[in-house]
Amino acid sequence: MGFLVERDMDTKSVYVTRDGLHELKNELEELSRIKRPEVLERVSQARSMGDLAENSEYTAAREELSLIDGRIEELSEIIKHANLIEKHRRSGKKISIQLGSIITLSVNGKKEQFNLVGEWEADPKAKKISHESPLGKALIGKSIGEKVEVEAPAGKVIYAIVSIH
Repeated sequence: MGFLVERDMDTKSVYVTRDGLHELKNELEELSRIKRPEVLERVSQARSMGDLAENSEYTAAREELSLIDGRIEELSEIIKHANLIEKHRRSGKKISIQLGSIITLSVNGKKEQFNLVGEWEADPKAKKISHESPLGKALIGKSIGEKVEVEAPAGKVIYAIVSIH
């Protein structure tokens, strides 16, 4: 699950749902309290085996530690700059799609449900689409009954908005 963090995070907000933030915090906790100490122990044991120049276990453990430290730093930055996506509330007005919306779309007569999330939570297999994706960008601000056209590798796809939750 390696991601690259934009180094200038001060100018970029990270949008996450409450569940997504919880998952990020759990990953950070696991890396910090369990995995990092385990790898540090491996580094220490490998170091005690002698010549470090020819010690493949030491090299592998150091590389793993570097990856874990990088991910810990990345997660810390994401959490630090996280903006929670709040569920929209219905008022007398027509409801429109925004971050956090669960949308049912009809495409070629088939209905599919998607959750519009921030880029750090996006998981197309789980039907969580980023607001930065072509479909996400097309859906933002739209209402039930509207259609959006999205350019896909196989050509243009037209989605009809069936429901918004």
